[in-house]
Amino acid sequence: MQPEKRRVVVLCSGGMDSVAVLHDAHARGHEIALVLSFHYGSKHNDRELPFARHHAGLVGAPHEVVHLDFIDRLFASALLKSGGPIPDGHYEEANMKQTVVPFRNGIMLAIAAGIAESRDASAVVIAAHSGDHAIYPDCREPFMAAMGEAIRHGTYAGIELLRPFIDMDKAAIAARGAALGIDFSTTWSCYKGGEIHCGTCGTCVERREAFLRAGVPDPTRYASTAPLPSRPGPGA
Repeated sequence: MQPEKRRVVVLCSGGMDSVAVLHDAHARGHEIALVLSFHYGSKHNDRELPFARHHAGLVGAPHEVVHLDFIDRLFASALLKSGGPIPDGHYEEANMKQTVVPFRNGIMLAIAAGIAESRDASAVVIAAHSGDHAIYPDCREPFMAAMGEAIRHGTYAGIELLRPFIDMDKAAIAARGAALGIDFSTTWSCYKGGEIHCGTCGTCVERREAFLRAGVPDPTRYASTAPLPSRPGPGA
């Protein structure tokens, strides 16, 4: 049975997950009403957003950036320009919780739902995946399921929240993106937001690890390709 084709709004930051989910939605035949990005004051926003615009152009969809300046002013997170330094180490280590922006996905999904209904879309697509669950409470499936129900009940159109990668890890996403022909050199992961990927922060480590595990060539330039840190054990 062919999957139902929908008119959708796709959340895309310009990172490898959201770029992959954008091309996945396009490959499934969905009509992309809008590619939606957010500038909320993160250290890497200015590096990743041009890639979101680039990939929106590749699928022939309009791109919109919503500015959420209040997040950088009022929220506490090392990910934000107002926060402390980005820690190095494995993505699943406890210190990476410093990079969590409280309830970020909740805020963004609420906005996306309103835009989707305003643009006669029937669904919002997000690239939340299983690898995010360790440190991001608003990426876990219980949250996504609850938020999906809230969006459906809170819109006349019964907007659905599609999360096609929720059971996939980063390596599976890298493999899916490669199968779709995505040039991952035109995506951004590094939370430090420098000229090139640092290679040592949690998101760089996760990116490097994903390509290795997927057996997909990594086109990324890194400042450091030092040996990857070990994944922390249970309870670490």
